[in-house]
This record gives sequence, C-alpha cells and structure tokens, in this order.
Amino acid sequence: MALSSTLGFLLSCSTTLLLLCNANPIPGYHRNPIYHHHRSASHNYRDALTKSILFFEGQRSGKLPPIQRVSWRRDSGLSDGAAARVDLVGGYYDAGDNVKFGFPMAFTTTMLSWSVIEFGGLMKGELQNTRQAIRWATDYLLKATAHPGTIYVQVGDATKDHACWERPEDMDTPRTVLKIDQNTPGSEVAAETAAALASASLVFRRCDPSYSKLLLRRAMSVFAFADRHRGPYSIGLKKFVCPYYCNYSGYQDELLWGAAWLHKATKNPMYLSYIQLNGQILGAAEFDDTFGWDNKHVGARILLSKAFLVQKVRSLHEYKGHADSFICSIIPGASYSAQYTPGGLLFKMNDSNMQYVTSTSFLILSYAEYLTHSRQVVYCGGTAITPTRLRAIAKRQVDYLLGDNPMKMSYMVGYGPRYPQRIHHRGSSLPSVAAHPAKIQCSSGFSVMSSQSPNPNILVGAVIGGPDQNDKFPDQRSDYEQSEPATYNQRTPRRNAGLSCPLIWPALS
Repeated sequence: MALSSTLGFLLSCSTTLLLLCNANPIPGYHRNPIYHHHRSASHNYRDALTKSILFFEGQRSGKLPPIQRVSWRRDSGLSDGAAARVDLVGGYYDAGDNVKFGFPMAFTTTMLSWSVIEFGGLMKGELQNTRQAIRWATDYLLKATAHPGTIYVQVGDATKDHACWERPEDMDTPRTVLKIDQNTPGSEVAAETAAALASASLVFRRCDPSYSKLLLRRAMSVFAFADRHRGPYSIGLKKFVCPYYCNYSGYQDELLWGAAWLHKATKNPMYLSYIQLNGQILGAAEFDDTFGWDNKHVGARILLSKAFLVQKVRSLHEYKGHADSFICSIIPGASYSAQYTPGGLLFKMNDSNMQYVTSTSFLILSYAEYLTHSRQVVYCGGTAITPTRLRAIAKRQVDYLLGDNPMKMSYMVGYGPRYPQRIHHRGSSLPSVAAHPAKIQCSSGFSVMSSQSPNPNILVGAVIGGPDQNDKFPDQRSDYEQSEPATYNQRTPRRNAGLSCPLIWPALS
C-alpha cells in the first residue's frame, strides 16, 4: 500500500477514533441484515490514534530529528534533488518502497490537515505529533515549489526502485527528479499541492502565524500555476508516473478541490467566484462515490457543503445535495448501496481496499458533524438518515479494521493481540541498520519475500490493504495488494490506507 494510501487511511481512522473515544454506545443503529456483526470488546481508539501518527515517522525520508521515535530507522535520501541541483531532502516514502511521489504525498498532507481542522481539539496529546507529521510534509512541499513556474513532483525511479528490495538507508537506485512546468503541465499535482499548503496553513494559523502565511502565499501561487497551465502530468511524465500514480480521473477534480481549500483558508471572494463559475465544468455534479488520492470530487462536495451548512454560504447550497447523493450511495441496504463483505466491510476494490474504507469513514463522520450543527438529515429514498446513523456506520468500519471481523485480526500493525506479521515493506522486513550494519544489496533482500518469519521491525500504526471480498487475509509478504501499507494510495499497482486513520480516530474518541 502506498504512503498516500496508508497515510490517508490513518488520517481517516484517527478522526473517526477521536470522535468515538468519548462516545457511548450509539443508539438508533440498526444492524444491516446483509452481514453479521462480529462483536468484540470495546476498542482503545486513543491507542490507535497514537499508533497511527507514529506510522508517519517510520516513512520519513531525510535527516531524522533527535525526537525520532521509530528507532530502527536511520537517515536516508540525504542527496535527494542533487540530480537537478535542488534540495529535495525530506518528505515521505510512498509505501513499502523508497520513492517519493509528490501527488499522493500532497493528498496525504491535505487529509492530515483536514483531520486537525475538524477534530484537532479531540487529539489532545497527539495534536503536536500530528502537526509535526504535517510539517514534515509541508517543509518538503515548500522545497518542491520554491522555484516559480516549476514544481518538483517525484524523486526516484519507481521501476528501478521496485526491482530492488533494500532498506532506504542502503538504496542505490537512481534518485531521478521529475518536474512540471508550463511546457510539461500537471494541473492535478499542482492543484493538490495547493490544497495541501492551504489546508496546512489553517493548522498552523495560531501556533505559528509566520509559517502559516508562508504556506498560504505559496498555495495561492501554486494554484494559479495549476489553473493557468492546464493539463495532466500523466501525459508529459507518463513513462515515469504510470502506472504507479497515473491520473485517471482528470485534473478537474483537483482544481475544484484546490479552490475549495483556498476559499476556506483565505475567505477571498475570488475563490468563491471561481467555484461558482467553474464548478459544473470541473465536475461538481458528476456522480462518483470513490474518494482517494486520484479522485477528489466527493471530498470537494463534502468540504463545500460545510460552507453552506455551517458557514451559511447560501450560494453553495447545491453541494449539500451532491454530498447527500454520495452518502446515500454508501448506506448499507439502500437501493444503490456500495458492496459490503459478508463480515460488513465496505468493499470498493481488490487492491488496497482499506484506503477507501478509511477515507469514506472520515467523510461520513465529518458530514455527520456538519448535519448536527445545522440540524439537518439526509433523505435516501424517503428514509431519513440521521447524523447518529452515520456515526454508527463509520464506527462499524473502524471496529472491523481494529479486529471486530471474521479473521479476528487488527489490520493496523501493532494494535491488538493479533495483527499482520509479514507486511510488504522493505524497511520493516529487513534487519535494521543497528542489527545489521553491513549494506544489504539490491537483489539480496528478495530472499525474505518467501519467508514465513515475522518482520523484524514492527512498523507500528501501518494500516495495510486488508482482506478480500470474502473477509480473507493470507498475511503473505509477497501479496502487496493486501499486505502493503502506505501513506497514500495508488490505484494500480499500489495503495493508500494509512493516511486516513489519523483522521478518524479523533472522531471516535
């Protein structure tokens, strides 16, 4: 699972967990007859939140700080950017590999920031750790956007990196630097980067005003670049970014998403006008029920619905209807309901399904908060869906992830008595530098792929791809579709569950 997928997943999980941590059993929830609810002891959502934030430290690239808590990691990628004579040290590795993909990393950052914006007050002792996780990304994104008219969007050759199984501290594959500019546009990655910087500016507005202003200024210039030079990076950089983080949904959703975040961060009428004038062209009314690193339409609708429901921006009233349509599409038992496994897990696709479970759970919980504030409900085919019902649906998904499932396994590494032991992750599966100081060569590491021994380094907080449509999980290191964690998630061949977990734990706390 890619960094965006693990990060996105972890974020959603965290938010949900934070809301549930202080919650009593939720009344009014009627178990859907299509699956059996495997009950378990109540979960420790705060522990899950702590672990989900810790995961990001295991994915760090660059010079590690003195306060680094994942002690089996060491400095790595200290010359990143040198191939292009720029400083691109830092940021996060994608997943179980050693590539830094800017597009999903930016999405991870946006989602982490959204988690803090909505539920930071519930994070308590983990709020500072979450801010540090965000800043580790935004410091890198500031470097990647430091030269006007150019955005550096990737470090590493994914094909050559995947041909090796080596620790990030040992990697010797090419650290290829990819960029977009007016001749090779990339509106999707530029607009997502703008969303990341704008959302993060809200996180730091009170605790670090000068840094917040820097992030917002950069977000505005990057968004202007994305809108002025329209085009997908999947064309100009296709041989490098596809199939790993090839854009499938177009760049229009990122432009709407980026504008929505800049409207929220700046309150500048210019961005509201942009949304009003361009919303339909950018797909505001298109029906889709998937939210992740590639497709942001649903996220933009939920975010803009808050402007209507909470901030009373009447001109955005249509987004409440668009958000309601999405909510109805995931209600178990509804006419056009999404697929669920026999054990009750929302199932979108075979490859890294947990990323969609967590990102969807985050959206459900956030929307429930907006509905509560405005004293409204969602009507699905004449049935009123209350905020309480929505929270119960999200809680069911999180409890499944944490072990309330047919396998009785937590899909978060390090949480609970039983969790995956052989995740698809180079640094976790190979001996640490402390235990094995000698370099492990490119191909030598593959010897662990078929081993049934547990990974020697526990990547605490990692959320993996998860079980199949029948709730089965083999726990095989070679099975990247089900066993790889990530900060963000790719559609193919990688994934993004981890990011959303930090998002939903606070909401459930």
